[in-house]
Amino acid sequence: QVQVVESGGGLVQPGGSLRLSCAASGRSFSRYAMGWYRQAPGKQRELVATISSLGRTNYADSVKGRSSISRDNAKNTVYLQMNSLQPEDTAVYYCNLVGDGTNYWGQGTQVTVSS
Repeated sequence: QVQVVESGGGLVQPGGSLRLSCAASGRSFSRYAMGWYRQAPGKQRELVATISSLGRTNYADSVKGRSSISRDNAKNTVYLQMNSLQPEDTAVYYCNLVGDGTNYWGQGTQVTVSS
């Protein structure tokens, strides 16, 4: 059974940093694209960053230059380092894994940026 579990969210002051982790289990995800999405209250879920199986990355304009996505295939884990966080980054952050005709989502981790 596939499980996708995010961690690393929390409350952070404006200008601070967080590192989100997403650990997947149940099969190998080395050939999957991995990504992070977020959903703020009253808004649609939006892409934050993705990383292909070959390590190619893509970022939303809103986080480009202050975020970094990476993956560790040996650990079936994808990370999102976010710096210079602002209140508008407040959202539930979701991990997404896509490959082999399947699409998996985690339950999300809350990130709140507030003083």
